[in-house]
Amino acid sequence: MIHATAIVHPGARLGANVEVGAYSIVGEHVEIGDGTRIGPHVVVEGHTRIGRDNEIFQFCSIGAQPQDKKYDAEPTRLEIGDRNTIREFCSFNVGTSQDANVTRIGNDNWIMAYVHVAHDCLVGDHTIFANNATLAGHVHVGDWAILGGFTGVHQFCRVGAHSFCGVGTVLLQDLPPFVTVSGNPAKPHGINSEGLRRRGFTADGIAAIKRAYRALYRSGLSLDEARLRVAEIAAEQPEVSSFAEFIAESGRGIVR
Repeated sequence: MIHATAIVHPGARLGANVEVGAYSIVGEHVEIGDGTRIGPHVVVEGHTRIGRDNEIFQFCSIGAQPQDKKYDAEPTRLEIGDRNTIREFCSFNVGTSQDANVTRIGNDNWIMAYVHVAHDCLVGDHTIFANNATLAGHVHVGDWAILGGFTGVHQFCRVGAHSFCGVGTVLLQDLPPFVTVSGNPAKPHGINSEGLRRRGFTADGIAAIKRAYRALYRSGLSLDEARLRVAEIAAEQPEVSSFAEFIAESGRGIVR
């Protein structure tokens, strides 16, 4: 249902059973998949593609130009997957030509009020962003990551899968998978054991991840030495492979 006060450009492509609420605006280059609900007073613009069965609450800004002085109105994109919940006053920007030309958000994410996802960010599946979590440009967030309220992530940082940020965390470096952090700047406080158990990780797998964490953070080894030790653990336990790969490839350095 399209509310009588909504403005939907004739060039926009809307799937079956899409709802657009009162006073919302849908731009010319927007595509919205079946069953998605757009609340009142939402602006969806730019080259934006939204998948199926999403719910976008009131006063969101979806697909606006990035807050980047280098942006020159090039036709970059925003892509949002399926079954995401996006609460009030969120803002998601399109990408820039300085990166891959796209900002992308995956499936089944729970995104609370006032969250900002800047240009060229890549967000995986099943994440939770609590109120006022903010991603600067070019941030990558892995599957099942949780960002507590008022978490801020510096541009070009990577947030590993299954990691957990406490409220008010400031991430200035890469956060490895499975690790729990808090503080400004962020400091490590163990692994996300409870989250891993809920997601079906075995006791042996969790124990191996704990050994890898201790090698990186508690052993007194240098970073290069810790990388070698974690690689040895990963060779025996596949659950540690993503942890080993992440710290081997980090560009901004690891939260220590």
